[in-house]
Amino acid sequence: MKVLFIGGTGVISSACSDLAVATGITLYHLNRGRSHRKIDGVNQITGDIRNKQEVQNILKSYTFDAVVNWICFTPEHLQTDLEVFRGKTGQYVFISSASAYQKPPQQLPITEATPLENPFWQYSRDKIACEKILMDEYQKNNFPATIVRPSHTYDQTLLPFDWGYTVLDRIKKGKPVIIHGDGTSLWTLTHHRDFAKGFVGLLGNQKVLGEAFHITSDELLPWNNIYELIARELGIPLNPVHIPSDYIAKIDPRMEGSLLGDKAHSMIFDNSKIKRFVPEYQAKINFAEGVKEIIKWYENHPDWQLTDPATDKLIEEILQKYGGE
Repeated sequence: MKVLFIGGTGVISSACSDLAVATGITLYHLNRGRSHRKIDGVNQITGDIRNKQEVQNILKSYTFDAVVNWICFTPEHLQTDLEVFRGKTGQYVFISSASAYQKPPQQLPITEATPLENPFWQYSRDKIACEKILMDEYQKNNFPATIVRPSHTYDQTLLPFDWGYTVLDRIKKGKPVIIHGDGTSLWTLTHHRDFAKGFVGLLGNQKVLGEAFHITSDELLPWNNIYELIARELGIPLNPVHIPSDYIAKIDPRMEGSLLGDKAHSMIFDNSKIKRFVPEYQAKINFAEGVKEIIKWYENHPDWQLTDPATDKLIEEILQKYGGE
């Protein structure tokens, strides 16, 4: 089977690339060749998917059993893919997002039939718009579409909080760290190697055309526990301060989508559909194991230990303002 990944070296796609190659798939990457993640066994095609004419020229002699675009974010991006890959692939996989599901959720657990509606995050609304266009193309023109909705998927480089290493640095120094809400909302963190097992099983499968899937762990963790696991791995007591999500977003509007449109809500996923189509799928890496990889990575890569003074100042500002009310 011959498969093209557009991108292919990101947090999620790197594990999918590794597994695809390991299972005997002839894998091609189309990207600019700039990532620090190097994938062995991949056929590299250097190009920029945002340049439609360039990509059409590069790929004019290629056909694929499946094409996956890991960096398609807007309807404009999708329209380019429809023009480039129509008639050149037996399957087109669109990477959507579980953040597209209804926020706040009206019913749990989340299934693939849960409505797609997110008034808080443009990123999610763009993914929803792409899904609608793609399903219309499938139904009207038989375009061979499959939709995959990852939730919070991580590797050893990805910290689970939006303010990045600055928060980890605060934990290491015993400073107060903000946990949104009361920290009891449930969250799902999926290791990228687990995700890959479900995802690669969809490639080239004609039975999944016209279908949508989320692929997540079945482990449910309150946010308090997520922070505690990190602090415990560091061997440092956690100093948490709980602040309402809407208050945080009021001070830092950049957080509205990520918090109010996603992390502030308990998200419990029913994975029975992916397990039905890919029976071998099972997420086995819990976050207590995954966090060891994360801490080890940062300890061994001082160049990744980057704090942002502006973010640290912002955290202090939120703490002071909330404490003064």
